Amino acid sequence: MPKITYVTHEGDRYEVEAEVGTTVMENAVKNLVPGIEAECGGACSCATCHVYVDDAWVAATGEPEPMEEDMLDFAADPKPTSRLSCQIKVKDDLDGLVVHIPARQA
Repeated sequence: MPKITYVTHEGDRYEVEAEVGTTVMENAVKNLVPGIEAECGGACSCATCHVYVDDAWVAATGEPEPMEEDMLDFAADPKPTSRLSCQIKVKDDLDGLVVHIPARQA
């Protein structure tokens, strides 16, 4: 199973094993990673699962689709590497993925 590392704003690291086909958000919620609120449950209708993809992983996670880009407008403190974790599907080639959780969600 691919491993994902979530880094909180305070620098705490949570490494979880993620099942292929799930989302980065689902794995955060399942493993009680703090800072990922996921109020809409993964429907891409809020921005409370906002993360910053580590620079080394931007190409592997891909670009946001237009709907996600629209929702990122509502994210707190968006950056060029911002993504909604509900829109990042776990694949084998994401083993080692690192995402950073912002100080606050929208």
